[in-house]
Amino acid sequence: MTNGVLHPTRRGLLLAGGAGLLTAALPGHVGAQAAPIRIGFQLHRTGIGAAYGRWYERTAQAALKVINDGGGIAGRPVEILFEDDATDPKRGSEVVDKLTQSDGCDLVMGTLFSHVVMGSAPRAGELKVPYLVCSEGYHVASGALNRWTLQPGITDVRAQISTMAPWVAANLGKKVTMVFPDYAFGHDHRDFFTAAIQAQGGEVLAQIAVPPTETSFTRYFPQIPAGTEVLYHVMVGPAVLTFVKELGEFYGTGARPALFGFIDSLEAVDTAMPGLEFLEGSHFWEAHPRVKPADAGEHEATYRAAVGVDDNGASVSDASDVSTYSHMFSTWETLYFVKQAMEASGYAGPADRQKLVEAMEAITDLPYGIERPQGAKWFNGRTHQVFGVQHIAQVQGGKLAKVHTTTIEEGLYEDAVDYTTMSF
Repeated sequence: MTNGVLHPTRRGLLLAGGAGLLTAALPGHVGAQAAPIRIGFQLHRTGIGAAYGRWYERTAQAALKVINDGGGIAGRPVEILFEDDATDPKRGSEVVDKLTQSDGCDLVMGTLFSHVVMGSAPRAGELKVPYLVCSEGYHVASGALNRWTLQPGITDVRAQISTMAPWVAANLGKKVTMVFPDYAFGHDHRDFFTAAIQAQGGEVLAQIAVPPTETSFTRYFPQIPAGTEVLYHVMVGPAVLTFVKELGEFYGTGARPALFGFIDSLEAVDTAMPGLEFLEGSHFWEAHPRVKPADAGEHEATYRAAVGVDDNGASVSDASDVSTYSHMFSTWETLYFVKQAMEASGYAGPADRQKLVEAMEAITDLPYGIERPQGAKWFNGRTHQVFGVQHIAQVQGGKLAKVHTTTIEEGLYEDAVDYTTMSF
């Protein structure tokens, strides 16, 4: 332990009727006589998170098939019940309640958008049900939630940014303007990147907050100071394509700052489509490289095949259907995290939920494998947050090409909470 940071080691469907409800088909050879484990999935099927939700569902279904084909969890088959939260905090809380109280799920997982997590986690705590979020927000590790809420599948914004800022300052510039969505996730970017770039001797010239429901962005671009060397942008929702196209129209063929975007600004968007030519040479953060890199691990091809994604990150059945590749792996890895903890704890049913959370808190090293196709991770049981590597890609010939990879250690930070000391 150094400066309060514990460093990791380097070890390596049955379709059901009714709106919003879907269970996955179970192979006949898995636990035919055993009661199934039921996992509730809080899904952004509609609302501003719908593009993510569709691919979260698809990836979870793929992981579920692999798990069930391999014998399920401790010999028991697994079902997933998907329920739409409309990317709405109030509806999110209702979904947690329904999946747990009405549908009898053993736990709930799936949520991406921070405001939905913040609106749902308190209800999970009241119900004393494990709530595993597939989100990047600094909400779990901040200590703002409860012992029942964990983030085991994807690194949070604070860690991501702390690994990116040194590279941005060294390679793109130190005078930065930020454009971000005006809610919790965007505020994490605002606060942590500002501090991180200042630590590199840089400065943030302007912070431009945009409502997440905005559909046009032209009125915001004139607010970018003339001395800006780097435009740091992270936008989400259905208007991301409009954002990047209008940004290109604003700058045209003239001088512009270096562009560094969190991939949220480009998730589910084809970088080679007409109107995005101005992105050539710009850089994006990616958790999981959309375009399969030459040095991809041995399990990358298996994962892509299972989900039905080609080497460019699009659906194998439709090249225009671009995935949310940098986020959706978190649902796959979270399901395997559940499997590991259930088998370690001897989980038998809802009466063992507390024991299940304690088993999750005891997990540390998570080596690379088919269980974690994005890469090796380290789980901090005290803060309920996982840490992994990050990637920076450059748009080259209309495609994202990986140019830099961070280490797990670069993203670690001091604990703000110890959930293990809290009561259930």
